[in-house]
Amino acid sequence: MTIYFSMAAFALATSITPGPVNIVAFANGAQVGFYASLRHVTGATVGFTLLLILVGLGLNQILIRWPGLTAAILWAGVLFLLYMAYQLAVDSGQWQQDQHTKRPSYWYGAGLQWLNPKAWLAATAGMGAFVGDSGEGLLWQFALIYFVICYASVAIWVCAGSMLSRFLQRAHIVRYFNRLMALLLVLSASYLVVEGV
Repeated sequence: MTIYFSMAAFALATSITPGPVNIVAFANGAQVGFYASLRHVTGATVGFTLLLILVGLGLNQILIRWPGLTAAILWAGVLFLLYMAYQLAVDSGQWQQDQHTKRPSYWYGAGLQWLNPKAWLAATAGMGAFVGDSGEGLLWQFALIYFVICYASVAIWVCAGSMLSRFLQRAHIVRYFNRLMALLLVLSASYLVVEGV
């Protein structure tokens, strides 16, 4: 039972802490509400769980053999975060008018995890710490625990954003909010560069 508690604690610590996926979830919750953002939550959770399983099945060995691939993933993720930050920074703040056209998608959430260096680090560290050479049984149990905790964690960020949405009724307030989210994404990208180098 202790290993399952440790797995859950690790999954919670890596899933609920601020990062690119959670910042986007928070912004989505504020922009389009809780239920419309659940597609992002589901996509991000499935995307990460798939990444976790593939790392457990040996994808990390490819990264060890080709460290250039790890660097490419890191820089692709950083560039994507900076692109998202730019999009938020120049947004007009007219959320109510664009509400139906900018809903988050399942695929965007899933793809964001694969470009998220934090997700790669969490998957590699988690598999190394809890599964190792223990076999596929423990791998699937860890993936199931992580799925549940990751889904709940990202949903909490969406919920927090949706609770904030009532304060974001004016375009100039939304623009300030977007710029704050953009700044957080830039800081997140900077942190990943410093940690990855």
